[in-house]
Amino acid sequence: MKFFFFPIVTIALFFTTISTAQTREKDSTMLRQLYNTALTDGKAYEWLDYLSNTIGGRLSGSYEAELAVKYTEEELNKLGLDKVWLQPVMVPKWTRGFKEYAYIESPTGEKHITNIVALGGSVPTPNLGIKAQVVEVQNFKELATLGEENIAGKIVFFNRPMQPKHIHTGHAYGEAADQRFAGAAQAAKYGAVGAIVRSLSLKIDNEPHTGAMSYGDTPDSQRIPAAAISTKDANYLSGLLKLQPEVQFYFKQNCKIWDDVLSYNVIGEITGSVYPDKFMVVGAHLDSWDNGDGSHDDGAGVTQSMEVLRMFKKLNYKPQHTIRVVLFMNEENGLRGGLKYAEEIKRKNEDHIFALESDSGGFTPRGFSFETNDANLKHIRAWAPLFEPYFIHLFAEGYSGADIRPMKGNINVLAGLQPDSQRYFDIHHSANDTFDQINKRELELGAATMAGLVYLIDTYGVK
Repeated sequence: MKFFFFPIVTIALFFTTISTAQTREKDSTMLRQLYNTALTDGKAYEWLDYLSNTIGGRLSGSYEAELAVKYTEEELNKLGLDKVWLQPVMVPKWTRGFKEYAYIESPTGEKHITNIVALGGSVPTPNLGIKAQVVEVQNFKELATLGEENIAGKIVFFNRPMQPKHIHTGHAYGEAADQRFAGAAQAAKYGAVGAIVRSLSLKIDNEPHTGAMSYGDTPDSQRIPAAAISTKDANYLSGLLKLQPEVQFYFKQNCKIWDDVLSYNVIGEITGSVYPDKFMVVGAHLDSWDNGDGSHDDGAGVTQSMEVLRMFKKLNYKPQHTIRVVLFMNEENGLRGGLKYAEEIKRKNEDHIFALESDSGGFTPRGFSFETNDANLKHIRAWAPLFEPYFIHLFAEGYSGADIRPMKGNINVLAGLQPDSQRYFDIHHSANDTFDQINKRELELGAATMAGLVYLIDTYGVK
């Protein structure tokens, strides 16, 4: 027996090598078909055109958000999926009202008209607006050091910029976002009458960037209005304060907080042929801010996610697991859609093994970030060579996405599509987030990249 052991092992290895090569060739062919389909017969760009230019900005609770729910439900039904439905969710309703107005006034009475935009969730100013002296700070520690004696009756100007040293601009955004989200609540503790926050953008221009803010447990009577100021005007105000500390700032905004309203997550699925009770999710958020049309944030992700299922249907690919597209409502100012979906799958005891989110814009895809264990990360990284022909190189641990994160702990792998991030925060949450900023080919490459990963997870499972 020992005499024949070496030849038997050699033969076994030979056939294993052939089998591995054949499998790799099959996977390579499938990915090529997905990219060919997305680039030559894609629907994502057409869908996004309608969402952006016919419907427009889709702030939660708005008429436009309602139209987006109806439109995407209709389009998913056209794909011939096994099931399409709306998942009810109560969402906050906040309206901006008439355009904001602001100016910087020097001690001699000279006025410099300033570009601002109310932060989502802010209370309005009084009818006649607010005018007060300005106190500039970089962070909450500096705010506390100044204390009530230096802040009461004044407008706090949070002016900590995003740091350009970070190659991944999302890291710079994360470091600076606390002043936008909690700045007003912190300033109110010391008697401030308003909060102005430097726009979260690396670009120096006149376009202010909105975003969600929270008052936390601040009593209604102590809540102060908050707005973002453009980076160019922030630099101007900061420079002027160094020369003339008595500078005053005036702003007026007409926003309003309403009672919660009913909205929906839009969900469609292809039933698994082998594991119908094991679920995979690909998704994005359907809502957007109202000052642009939300093409990159997150209309791109919405249409890319829809495109994944459309391509599978077109190529007659029958997944082993049930694959769902989930278009979440209210990511921007509440995350109610993501929380609701996670709550429902837990209530129904649904077994979810994988979720992929696209919420970083429609720029050229670079790869994926994963929240999972070491075994799954190693398992997935073995597929990296399949993506090399498409210049996809990133398979790294990292943040996945806001809407799928509530499932963490009850799911094997969370993933986020990672497009090139260098231009994203130039337009993020601003009036510049419009359809003309979308490159059709980049959008389509992202959809195909997502479909490729979904196919591989479906074929080989998770650890």
